[in-house]
Amino acid sequence: MESYDVVIVGAGISGVSAAVHLQKFCPKKTFKILEARESVGGTWDLFRYPGIRSDSDMHTLGFDFKPWKEAKSIADGPSILKYVNETVDEYGLRGAIQFGQRVKRAEWDSGYGLWSIETENPLHEKSQFSCSMLFMCGGYYDYESPHDAAFQNTEAFSGEIVHPQFWPQNLEYKGKKVVVIGSGATAMTLAPAMADSGAKVTMVQRSPTYVASRPDEDKFANFLRKVLPESWAYAITRFKNTRYQAYLYQKSRVSPGILKKILLDSVRNHLGKEMTDKHFTPSYNPWDQRLCLIPNADLFTVIKRGDLDLRTEGIDSFVEDGLKLISGEILPADIIVTATGLKLKVLSGVKFVVDEKEIDLARSYTYKGMMFSSIPNLIQTFGYINASWTLRADLTSEYACRLLNHMDKVGADFVTPTLSEEDMVPESRDWIEDFPSGYMKRSMHLFPRQGPGPWQNTQDFSRDKKMVRRSAITDRAMIFSNRTLSKNSA
Repeated sequence: MESYDVVIVGAGISGVSAAVHLQKFCPKKTFKILEARESVGGTWDLFRYPGIRSDSDMHTLGFDFKPWKEAKSIADGPSILKYVNETVDEYGLRGAIQFGQRVKRAEWDSGYGLWSIETENPLHEKSQFSCSMLFMCGGYYDYESPHDAAFQNTEAFSGEIVHPQFWPQNLEYKGKKVVVIGSGATAMTLAPAMADSGAKVTMVQRSPTYVASRPDEDKFANFLRKVLPESWAYAITRFKNTRYQAYLYQKSRVSPGILKKILLDSVRNHLGKEMTDKHFTPSYNPWDQRLCLIPNADLFTVIKRGDLDLRTEGIDSFVEDGLKLISGEILPADIIVTATGLKLKVLSGVKFVVDEKEIDLARSYTYKGMMFSSIPNLIQTFGYINASWTLRADLTSEYACRLLNHMDKVGADFVTPTLSEEDMVPESRDWIEDFPSGYMKRSMHLFPRQGPGPWQNTQDFSRDKKMVRRSAITDRAMIFSNRTLSKNSA
């Protein structure tokens, strides 16, 4: 059995961040990255649909330790994947990654102070690893199966049904009639890209979504890069953008009507009042669900050009030659794309056992959004739903290194976040609060809970930054312990 100080699960943005931080701040620690797929990049390697891009700027989606150097701040998927692979090679991480190893089970033994990890490769062959600290960086949705919207009569459709998560490599859609079902970021990326490539696209959204248009280049950032050292320009732009993201989100909580007017006025300037009222005016307030970013107003451009039609209406069923709406209208289609959302998966679907007791994560509480009650030496990266994922990934990596170094300093083998009597109050909240988006609501019952004090998942970058960098590692919840048996006999 291969043994390491730290095992990182996942070689996407979160896992790469974790590995680089370990190299920098815990240089004596050994680590291995276990990746279920055969390549680096996670989300950015999996998704290959037309137009795939970030809906966050790369000065915040990029790592804090590696400046984004491209002119476009709203980057396409291949550019982001290239950036992640560059990071892996610059920091010499490729040799630390073991591909094709899906973690199935992790068992903790307090006597030895070790996790025993069982993995499976694509041939269903099993391997064993052990580590002191397990760092889960596998993202938060199911890579194998997307959300099933349960459309009626799909088998009657004579054309091709495609889900963006499993985009066929050689799908030919130029000159064809395409119906895209969805109103989120994927649909609003995919639909204009296919229209620009010669498809006749109809986008069907069962309810409207707020959209915000902005240029894909950050002129301020590009100017700074000309007059300042690259690292300075990146840091300043990153600070500016994180503050702006926080300002917009807080504005949506305090004065939702003002932000709503700004967003809708922008759409009216592009498409007019009638189109805006019918297709871009949701029933909820901004940031009750995630905003969709439209770089360079590309969606509006293809609508005005006549290459993309929009319907905001319920779906009755699939029919032989297309999609039937509640109104009875049939939208003819050669291809129907079901961009209907993701299915979330808690901690990559790994089965956890602590001292021979199987853990039900839904009955645990999150510690600072990174650890879990009664589970020793387990850290998870879970990003922001209201800001860039990597902001939280980098902070979590920083915290993990601080924790490991503190444990070495005090001579502890493991640490267990533990609920005290003081915390045992009837305050229990969802892992993500005040965000009624469908993909979140469908899965919140599977996630750990929040409580008072340190038992929170704040989803607030400013608060998390203070907590990670300034607050003490020790508090009433963190119980530091030592193994009672020798590692060599494990």
